[in-house]
Amino acid sequence: MQTMEYLENRTFDEIQIGDSATLTRTLTEKDIQVFAIMSGDINPAHVDIEYAQSEMFHKIIGHGMWGGALISTVLGTQLPGPGTIYVGQTIRFKKPVAIGDTLTVKVTAIEKKPEKKRVIFSCEAQNQKDEVVMEGQAEVVAPTKKIRRPKAILPEISLRRPYSLFDTYLAQAKQLGPLKAGVIHPVHAKIIEAVHDAQLSGYINPVLIGKKARILHAAEEAGVDISQYEIVDVEHSHAATARTLALARSGELELIVRGGVTKEELLHTMQKLDKGLLTERHMSYVLVLDVPTYPKALILTDPLVNIDPNLEVKRGITQNAIDFALSLGIERPKVAILAGMDNVSPTMRSTVDAASLCKMAERGQIKGGVLDGPLTFDNIISTEVARSKGISSPVIGDADILVVPSVETGNILAEQLEYLAESKNAGLLLGGRVPVLMSRINDVYSSTVACALAILDRDYQQRESQKNI
Repeated sequence: MQTMEYLENRTFDEIQIGDSATLTRTLTEKDIQVFAIMSGDINPAHVDIEYAQSEMFHKIIGHGMWGGALISTVLGTQLPGPGTIYVGQTIRFKKPVAIGDTLTVKVTAIEKKPEKKRVIFSCEAQNQKDEVVMEGQAEVVAPTKKIRRPKAILPEISLRRPYSLFDTYLAQAKQLGPLKAGVIHPVHAKIIEAVHDAQLSGYINPVLIGKKARILHAAEEAGVDISQYEIVDVEHSHAATARTLALARSGELELIVRGGVTKEELLHTMQKLDKGLLTERHMSYVLVLDVPTYPKALILTDPLVNIDPNLEVKRGITQNAIDFALSLGIERPKVAILAGMDNVSPTMRSTVDAASLCKMAERGQIKGGVLDGPLTFDNIISTEVARSKGISSPVIGDADILVVPSVETGNILAEQLEYLAESKNAGLLLGGRVPVLMSRINDVYSSTVACALAILDRDYQQRESQKNI
């Protein structure tokens, strides 16, 4: 039976002169960030490493009142404990406290005032070098009734990056310049908004392909002036799809945006031998995830196109993802082959395929990445879980690419990360004559990021083609 922890006070009558209590804490970067968020104190000495290094201490230092809060903690939870009322506090800060410093805070009763049940405590904090970093006095009203309460269980705090991992890709793509993008059947205001944002941001020069009257109506609804945009007037969505693919095959377009046609219609047409975008590569979809709890961008493939791929298609999917990761500047990307278990089992095809893909990589049939699998999702993400199972791998806790066994698996995983882990996602269809934005446009920013990703991918493919000439 688990013993519950309690907070128990010392009443005014129980406290004797000389009684003391201590608390030891180590200052972490997270402590500084949380204190800054809570207090609003964003003095650059505490949160700006570049500024802090140029100042007298040459490093980030903690907020002085973080130490003051530790004094309050001792008084409120230990001596006197629950029921204590703070009256006053004096603190003299003698030395800075840096990340990694361990403070031991001690309060000692030095005077009692019976008429108002007040107690004065001397307060001192020493660091791990036994140097006094803080000293002063606190006056409190001590409790007169005995209190014993279970300790409250507090929620854990999870901090997120204050920036998007997509920022780097946006900046790199901006330097390369825009792509000429064919937008299929853009007859909804949201599509026009997204296209306009990507154009204003410098990532595409759009060609709007569809029924002109409906396109103009959508632009009016969006409040966007498209008078400078090229419009190719066709009768309906099927004609818009056919015209867009024809322009891409002839080299007049560098990017396709799905726009207002269905995913199924576009995929079907793209995969036609005589009218589609087929090349010697397999078509596959990559989704780039910016997950707040993961330290870097995570590429998930294929959650859209290849429903139940065989081994050869998985090889193509994996190679596409590696090439794409290289286009983002990820050197020797680490590829985790996801499966339902970590051991190879003949009864679970995903595990056999995973092992086969790793062997193919060893023999040069998949190039440019470090592969391992089969691996379950928990082992891929958590080094602690993997170690507890005796699994050692360079991709554990550091994967750049997740290759899922099926569209169903990938789609469920992507949506879980989006809605439970609040990831931001941007995707791209690879392997055709031009990259294609396939996802439904419901977020303008994600669509703009996808355009930037297309620029980086196309630039990489062109550079690789020139090497082979």
